Amino acid sequence: MAENKTQATGASVDEFLAAVEHPIRHSDGLRLLELMTEVTGEKAQMWGPTIVGFGRYHYKYETGREGDSAAVGFSPRKASLSLYGLIYSPEAEALLPKLGKHKTGAGCLYVNKLEDVDEALLAELIRAGYRHVTTELHRP
Repeated sequence: MAENKTQATGASVDEFLAAVEHPIRHSDGLRLLELMTEVTGEKAQMWGPTIVGFGRYHYKYETGREGDSAAVGFSPRKASLSLYGLIYSPEAEALLPKLGKHKTGAGCLYVNKLEDVDEALLAELIRAGYRHVTTELHRP
């Protein structure tokens, strides 16, 4: 079976975020770093070349494919901020309609800029997503 493309690396989160050229993505990336660290209690780690992740969980699909992934994370991409791990918790269905301007797709939450969303609700989505994959999905 092929190895997962997105794995934890030893790359510097600070260097990655410092290299983000778009001024809003740069400042939003720094705020997300602060917010996700605060909410999860985890230290940020680079996953692949472009994802800042927090915590980790092990997954195993029915196909037999398994691996580790960041519990929650983000990437300040050119088109928008991509936020990972926030749309699968049971709470997400009720929180997303109240969040503000966003899109979802391909397992991600997409936000143009943080000022478009309610930061308190975003923190709840982070908390719920993190809890969902680190505890609720993995109870013995």
